[in-house]
Amino acid sequence: MRSREPVLILGAGLMGRLLALTLARAGHPVHIVDPAPDATQAGGAARVAAAMLAPLAESAVTEPNVVAMGRYALPRWQALCEGLAQPVYFQQNGTLILWHRQDAQEAVRFEALLRHTTARLTDLPAPRTLDAQGVAELEPAVAGRFQRGLYLPDEGQLDNRQLLDALLATLATLGVAVQWGTAMTLEQALGWQNDHPDGWVLDCRGLGAREDWPTPNAAGGGPLRGVRGEVARLHAPDVTLQRPTRLLHPRYPIYIAPKPGHLFVIGATQIESDDLSPASVRSTLELLSAAYAVHPGFAEARVLELCAQCRPTLPDNLPAVVERAPRVLQINGLYRHGFMISPAVHDAVIEYLQTGRTDLAQRLGLAFARAEADAPVRTP
Repeated sequence: MRSREPVLILGAGLMGRLLALTLARAGHPVHIVDPAPDATQAGGAARVAAAMLAPLAESAVTEPNVVAMGRYALPRWQALCEGLAQPVYFQQNGTLILWHRQDAQEAVRFEALLRHTTARLTDLPAPRTLDAQGVAELEPAVAGRFQRGLYLPDEGQLDNRQLLDALLATLATLGVAVQWGTAMTLEQALGWQNDHPDGWVLDCRGLGAREDWPTPNAAGGGPLRGVRGEVARLHAPDVTLQRPTRLLHPRYPIYIAPKPGHLFVIGATQIESDDLSPASVRSTLELLSAAYAVHPGFAEARVLELCAQCRPTLPDNLPAVVERAPRVLQINGLYRHGFMISPAVHDAVIEYLQTGRTDLAQRLGLAFARAEADAPVRTP
């Protein structure tokens, strides 16, 4: 990839913005299109997410390669956030896992899964078991409410909306603008490529790429689907938590991610549905009741938003990169792990663009393939 080769990016979500920034800094003319009418409504699942960077905590519900990508990504986030035009809240104070006495068996199962992961991925710090005093010392706000806990060192979080805004602002300083209100298909992108034969097309549309994703018998193929997630954003002046906190429960485990200014993002719902309607009463009650069970100060919190969004997900719940045609990459399927693994996916894509190699993708277990001949890209 030569320094002046143009790049068309479909989708101004998290992955589209990260790739655009790196490529623009390297001297490439970058053009981004997105169907959202403006920046305030763009970002899809990335705008709704809690942006927790918790590979060990997530290992209970995902594959080892996703955990490896998340571990790789943690120090990369610090580098990616440096030099942005606006500050981004980034924290790496670990994750606190709590449970009520009646859910102790769920905690035994969860801890066994974590220790199995750390035995296989030895660069992950092992979980630390806490008694009541240990919980109180680590997180004074919940002292006296929990008899046991687990602490997962090194895990972190960032402010997703600050990051999305900072990426756009930085792109603007580099002369890269987003063409809002433009829903471009892969077929139309190939028309652009006909006019720019040395250009690259990077498809980062998430669920917007559903109709253009490879067929199930193609490499990296299989239908894209939406997995619905719901979160509450609360302002709780009476609550002070120093790190993301997860409450184990056999039916509705939740996470509480504290952001600056006593803002808290609370979520965990995971529903097999493409439904983008507002949050349900059941999910809202479960999220808010569980938060109150962690800290009574949430009783007087103000509900700023109840958000619902669908994450783009492939059949195996794993991310994939597919080269559909020469100089045409589709990047998709980040599922519920978008912020946790996006630097790893970003670096693997950049490595391929710059060198034609997929060493990092292979090391991290990221599917990186060419579509089969039976899944041709439509040409204009």
